[in-house]
Amino acid sequence: MSSLKSKLNRMKSHLIKDQQSQPALTVLAEEAHSKHIPFLEVWEEADTSPYFLDDEYCFIREVHYPFDKQHGRYQFKDFLTAIDLWNHHNVYHPLSAYGFKGTDLFFFDTETTGLGGGTGNTIFLLGYASFTDTEVVLKQHILPEPGLEVPLYDSFLKNVDYTTLVTYNGKAFDWPQVKTRHTLVREHVPKLPDFGHFDLYHAARRLWKDELESVKLTNVEKDILGFERHDDVPGFLAPMIYFDFVERKDPKGIIEMLKHNENDILSLITLYTHLSFQILQHDPLQSAKEKRLVGNWFEYIGQHDVAFQSYIEAAKEDDIPAIHQLAKQYKRKKDYAQAKQLWGEVVKRAKKNIQSEAYIELAKVLEHQDKDYVTAIDCTEKAIQLFEYFISLGSEKWKKHLKEAEKRLQRLKRKEETKRGNEKSQGRK
Repeated sequence: MSSLKSKLNRMKSHLIKDQQSQPALTVLAEEAHSKHIPFLEVWEEADTSPYFLDDEYCFIREVHYPFDKQHGRYQFKDFLTAIDLWNHHNVYHPLSAYGFKGTDLFFFDTETTGLGGGTGNTIFLLGYASFTDTEVVLKQHILPEPGLEVPLYDSFLKNVDYTTLVTYNGKAFDWPQVKTRHTLVREHVPKLPDFGHFDLYHAARRLWKDELESVKLTNVEKDILGFERHDDVPGFLAPMIYFDFVERKDPKGIIEMLKHNENDILSLITLYTHLSFQILQHDPLQSAKEKRLVGNWFEYIGQHDVAFQSYIEAAKEDDIPAIHQLAKQYKRKKDYAQAKQLWGEVVKRAKKNIQSEAYIELAKVLEHQDKDYVTAIDCTEKAIQLFEYFISLGSEKWKKHLKEAEKRLQRLKRKEETKRGNEKSQGRK
């Protein structure tokens, strides 16, 4: 896809009439418009200025940060280290930045007038941060009132490559259908993605859903990233604050909401950095469980060799679920002896749910590779006992496992009976 900047260059005639032929008139017109903007001085004190498109406008706030700014566990320059790591690890992963530069990614968040989609839910703030060669720049595009979406999206689309958005969605955006004669906005708003190119919400769920009360960004900030907000406006107040602003025009409340959105966006930089270090095993404080869950993720996307290495690292720290997963990998590699050895350890030390699965896996190897039906029967019977125990506690999902294990047990008994019969026949001969 050609960049938006190049498309803009071809579409300048659609954006501002006679821009090239009447630059002085354009400046005068903007100055005249600015005089009629309520509380303009308050906006300007908050690093915010109006952006005009024809007779309409939005606000844009712009803030700059040095690379050594600390946000939680990391400085922003650590993100550039993460990008370098990805470019030295040509491995498929949904969060991989292989082939990208630090300046290619846009850390993006919105604020809306409602929690769900549908009519009446308006996006009133589009915020993003990006890296230049020397600093981090945050921009926030603010809708002065419903109906002025054209300058809002025009100003946003001029600067952002929406194929490399980094978000914390968890659900789809509800992009409006902006009807306008401005070609850029008309063509590109319908194409804006439902999800970010890199959605960190699902990544956080994979690694920490069992560790946190919820994986809301504020919880991840506090408990994982080491960043705690102070005097922050809660996100659920956003609709009330915006409607008050639309009615009274006083930007005091909306400026506080800008700070909330700013923290959201800066935390995405820190979170992407931390997730990258987790996935690429660059975090010296990474737990065995996190290593194993990274392995699970790689296995889920078909990267079995990378998953294997993650399980090995977790198993070194005596993580029993990782040893169980490692045994599966050895079985997949047809190293049945190593798989059996590891599962033998798992059935002695694992929790009952993993123990039951390990018994079944042992039974499969014993049946199909070793033809040791007696030991396979013993493993299957122990698994059945565990399945019956789970069912007695009211867990219905184990009934399917019990039924399959009972079929396996009957088959094994038939095979053992046939084997003994054959041995007797051989003995009589």
